[in-house]
Amino acid sequence: MKNIKMFDKENINKFIPLFLLAVVMLWMKTYISQKTQFNLGVDGGFQEFLLFINPLGSAMLLLSVSLFFKGTWKYISLLGIYTFLSILLYSNVVYYRFFSDFITLPTLFQTQNFGDLGGSVLTLMQPTDALFFMDVAVLSILVFSKRIKKDARNFRTKAVIPAITMALAISFLNLAMAEGDRPQLLTRGFDRNYIVKYLGMYNYTLYDTVESLKSSSQRVMADSDSVTEVLNYTKSNYAPPNKAYFGAAEGMNVVYVHLESFQTFLMNYELHGEEVTPFLNSLIGDSNTLYFDNFYHQTAQGKTSDAEFMLENSLFGLPKGSAFITKGKNTYQAAPADLKDKGYKSAVFHGNNATFWNRSEIYKSFGYDHFFDIKSYTGLTDMDMAEYGILDKPFFEQSVDLLETLPEPFYTKFITVAHHFPYNINQELTTIEKAATGDTSVDNFFQTARYADEAIEQFFAELEDSGLADNTMIVMYGDHYGISENHNSAMEQILSKEITPIDNADLQRVPLFIHVPGMKGGVNHTYGGQIDLLPTVMHLLGVETQDNIYFGTDLLSKEHEELVTFRNGDFVSPEIYSIGDTFYDRKSGLPLAEDQLEQAKKLQEQGIYKLHLSDQTVNGDLLRFYSPEGFTPVNPADYQYKEVTTEELK
Repeated sequence: MKNIKMFDKENINKFIPLFLLAVVMLWMKTYISQKTQFNLGVDGGFQEFLLFINPLGSAMLLLSVSLFFKGTWKYISLLGIYTFLSILLYSNVVYYRFFSDFITLPTLFQTQNFGDLGGSVLTLMQPTDALFFMDVAVLSILVFSKRIKKDARNFRTKAVIPAITMALAISFLNLAMAEGDRPQLLTRGFDRNYIVKYLGMYNYTLYDTVESLKSSSQRVMADSDSVTEVLNYTKSNYAPPNKAYFGAAEGMNVVYVHLESFQTFLMNYELHGEEVTPFLNSLIGDSNTLYFDNFYHQTAQGKTSDAEFMLENSLFGLPKGSAFITKGKNTYQAAPADLKDKGYKSAVFHGNNATFWNRSEIYKSFGYDHFFDIKSYTGLTDMDMAEYGILDKPFFEQSVDLLETLPEPFYTKFITVAHHFPYNINQELTTIEKAATGDTSVDNFFQTARYADEAIEQFFAELEDSGLADNTMIVMYGDHYGISENHNSAMEQILSKEITPIDNADLQRVPLFIHVPGMKGGVNHTYGGQIDLLPTVMHLLGVETQDNIYFGTDLLSKEHEELVTFRNGDFVSPEIYSIGDTFYDRKSGLPLAEDQLEQAKKLQEQGIYKLHLSDQTVNGDLLRFYSPEGFTPVNPADYQYKEVTTEELK
């Protein structure tokens, strides 16, 4: 087959117009999607120009691969690459609608969760989404139509070079302009929004792939010296326990209740003149309950699994993907294993499949003795089931029967699912009307929250009836937001005010209740996050943690630093909030004055350094090189979760 130059004036290859059409269509579709489907915080004409131009270089470069194919295969390859990039773009659009985030390489390895996520994904899809693939249909017609004659001639390799050079030149110019507007864009890329805003969806995907491969290689490179810097940090930042609370729950059972998708704004909130969560509201004033009203979730893409990861280990979840999935075989010194040496038996209760979020494997690495999943619950009907497993009321009812089989003291966790996106529930089970914002997710949110509140009240009563309540510390925590910032227009109706950047950050607060019989309760205004929960609980149990590698500190300690760092590098504190590129005065809500920026930048650097060390610990699996004195390392092979049902226990 005769080779030809790309732009031979006398004999232009008929493939070139189709190639250029594909480049322009993909460029425009990606720009429009980035502009309308993502909340990227584009500010000013220069950033608008970058958003417009950034898909061009990557679209041209990736589609240029088709030029290397021979004969008519270049047409098929062009369509294949175009379709793949369209699916990638659309997948990110759907993912962003709920998570306000972008897909990363590690999330693609979480395919074992996809079957359980089916209903939620369908909820996120919209009829107008068909428009995302109209151009694919057009390109398919042009490729396969017999009316359009195909040019089977091949391009010389050197003739393809100009197209690739042009694509790279556009991409590097884009990067240079982006670095000018935001220095160190790629070296401090905690926030994926910035990468997409400045470099575009496809360049972000390439960047993410490289970063993911780099992090996966850290374990191979790590050695026993790698843990020294981490250990020095955690020891120097240790906050000693508050004597008034240390040992307040010593020897007691521990019950964690995972408040799925609960946010602090729900507490004492009234809808249609009714309290949405009357039972939880009553606990705020309980004499034996500590309630923290400035407690923030710090989860990233792992969401629920990130929250669990932090409360068990006081290690941050990963910036991309879920440690539950990608680091399930790591060495950990989690709470169940640590308390085992103090005589505690441990168990998790969850009305979903054991494999969801890889729990059946990573719980072994945490040292959990038992895992009661959906197979342990019997006699269930369709009315007992939610989107992600068993509804909370039948779940708690049967779980107490299982709980009573455990020897005391025990350390346990109950994972609820009723109040989970998309917040669907049989209307026969509801006791409060929906909200009326016109946003389905927000309107449904309050009905499932009320149902969950009633289920928790039922659980407390069942613990009382079983005789366990008097010797049990109950810790209830919200795992992550339920309503993302994509729904802020509806939330402004709910809150009856405009949502400022400060308000948006405060919507990341989640409730934390710690109920201990005989302990003095009250409302605690301390700023803290999920990373701080484990040392707090351990000190309440009378367990010293000075030798543990914890990145959080006791919320009740007088030396606890009130700095809450989020996974993207933003932070909140009693005086200063860092949101995006801006530092805000907490009280006034205004950007900080110049003379206050030095302190704010120090807090930001401090938080980012802590994130870096935690990631180093997890990615390098550094805990295999260190064990606190008196800690017995976990051998996951020692744990096999036998199926036990409530029926068998009768």
